[in-house]
Amino acid sequence: MSEAKTPRAGNDAPNQAPRWALWLPLALFGCFVALVVVGLVRPASHDVPSQMIGKQLPKFALPAAAEGKPGLANTDFTGKPRLLNIFASWCIPCGVEAPVLAELARQGAEIDGIAIRDHREELAAFLARNGNPYTRLGSDDVSAVQLAIGSSGVPETFVIDGHGVIRYQHIGDIRPEEVPMMLARLKEAEQ
Repeated sequence: MSEAKTPRAGNDAPNQAPRWALWLPLALFGCFVALVVVGLVRPASHDVPSQMIGKQLPKFALPAAAEGKPGLANTDFTGKPRLLNIFASWCIPCGVEAPVLAELARQGAEIDGIAIRDHREELAAFLARNGNPYTRLGSDDVSAVQLAIGSSGVPETFVIDGHGVIRYQHIGDIRPEEVPMMLARLKEAEQ
């Protein structure tokens, strides 16, 4: 008579996963938790470095966007540093930024503006409601100048030196606590 063989316990059993494979899901979960913790402790930078810093403004000539203000061209940026604000009447943060721009102008900053994809009537209402700190105000109906200077949204503000070179790009609305920093950037652009 022959003896029936019974399978032995352990790794010799057919169709059984190796022991380490049982721990694999737990190890993967542990790696995921470690990545989340590292991301919380040391978050990634959200600064977008501009490719236009240190470069000359591209050539452009924009028609006037509002009554009583001349249009804007790259040749207007001569003499002393000034701010170039990209905005739109339909932009909610632009309305929030308006009093800060008024304060910058009150403290001596010259500000030129480019209205992006705006209608003359809505822009006039926006300026009547929020003030008009702009020395010159150009209309960029197709965002051609906006894109050429490296602006990706509204509002954005650039510091342009007296030779038409972009020295700084501020993405988003300028907050009241950032007024001294913006004035310092203008002062730095004088050199």
